[in-house]
Amino acid sequence: MIYRCFLILFILPFLSFGQEREEFSNKMEWFQQAKLGIFIHWGIYSVDGISESWSFFNEYISHEDYMKQLNGFNAKNYNPKDWVNLIEESGAKYTVITSKHHDGFALWKSKYGNLNAYESSIAKRDLLSPFVKEVKQSNLKLGLYYSLPDWSYKDYTHFTTNKKRYNIEDEPKRWKRFLNYRDNQLNELKKNYNPDLWWFDGDWEHNSSEWKSLELKKNLQNNASRVIFNSRINKYGDYETPEIGIPVYRPSSKYWELCMTINDSWGYQENDNNYKTPLQIIDLFVDTLSKGGNLLLNISPKPDGTIPEKQENILKELGKWTKKHQSAIYSTQKGIPYEHYYGPSTLNKEKNILYLYVRDKPKNNEIVLKGISNKINRAYVVGNGTILNKQILCKVYWNKYPGITYVKIPENTLDEYYTVIALVLDGPIKLFKEKTGAVELN
Repeated sequence: MIYRCFLILFILPFLSFGQEREEFSNKMEWFQQAKLGIFIHWGIYSVDGISESWSFFNEYISHEDYMKQLNGFNAKNYNPKDWVNLIEESGAKYTVITSKHHDGFALWKSKYGNLNAYESSIAKRDLLSPFVKEVKQSNLKLGLYYSLPDWSYKDYTHFTTNKKRYNIEDEPKRWKRFLNYRDNQLNELKKNYNPDLWWFDGDWEHNSSEWKSLELKKNLQNNASRVIFNSRINKYGDYETPEIGIPVYRPSSKYWELCMTINDSWGYQENDNNYKTPLQIIDLFVDTLSKGGNLLLNISPKPDGTIPEKQENILKELGKWTKKHQSAIYSTQKGIPYEHYYGPSTLNKEKNILYLYVRDKPKNNEIVLKGISNKINRAYVVGNGTILNKQILCKVYWNKYPGITYVKIPENTLDEYYTVIALVLDGPIKLFKEKTGAVELN
């Protein structure tokens, strides 16, 4: 009896841990399958086309002058249905919108603080609610960006890079008032919009204890256990969030997302014409896919609520490519090492279909694979179904070494941006990684 009780006590923690891992995996499933999201930075900074929040924090302009932009943020041509239609057309499966940036300006009508679109801007209306309504009626998942710092709020510690209002240890009650304000706003967002994803930012100014990150997460998980959190709440996020610079090596986390601007700016800046081309965007996307991550691509609406034509055209062009290559994008996982194929790749969920991405016209119209132990049952071009011929060299029946596979790609099947080749294998992929010795033919 004692032994049985001991055994139960010993096993229970492992069962509980296993259950938690399964629940976490289930919650992250849609995110892992989504692959592409659209980020939206929209706020008063779009009026003068200046850096969002940072322009006054770094003292390029005064806070007073920054806030004058409230008089130009009119949203007169804002049509959230058009936004959602464009996002879906791009091939994205989720969207994240800045409900409030570091400047403290909120897009919704909040009961806590009056720095919001309804009370303070010339728009005089809640701008977040109609967008959320359209997202909820679509097939998109909803993410809400919320800045932990609020540089405009009187009870927040920091104001500008050279001016701090107070230290927490000196005025703990004041810090508590700020946290109450923050939590009240977050509870509003949770109750009114029930997002699928919380996208936090700005956690560098305080540690997790000061932010009360764990308590924050638990509160937002209450009655919403499947909600996802990005990494920027100090230690308690569900996935990694690298920004701008694409990782050379795959992040250590199983789940990760690269957030990237469509030009050089997060918010709308009329003079920023350094747009990435559709090919360059797809370059970034394919690289991210091959490493098992998601791309969160940012757009920046104008103060009147319209999306710049160049940005719209890029998303539509991206959408043509994603629509053609859906099977090689969504629900895939990281591909094979470059030692086996000199290019990006992905695998389907069962790992028995290998997708190879071909950027340019390959030399001799062929691609090369090494160290694939599987039998390749079929090779075809994704998007048009053209069956491809393959040739295996350096393979003899009496040894275990896989040969070198050449796949011919007719020039008339090449895509304008990236051609994708699917290899249907006889089972989950098996990569040969042993050292190869001398092969004698006599």
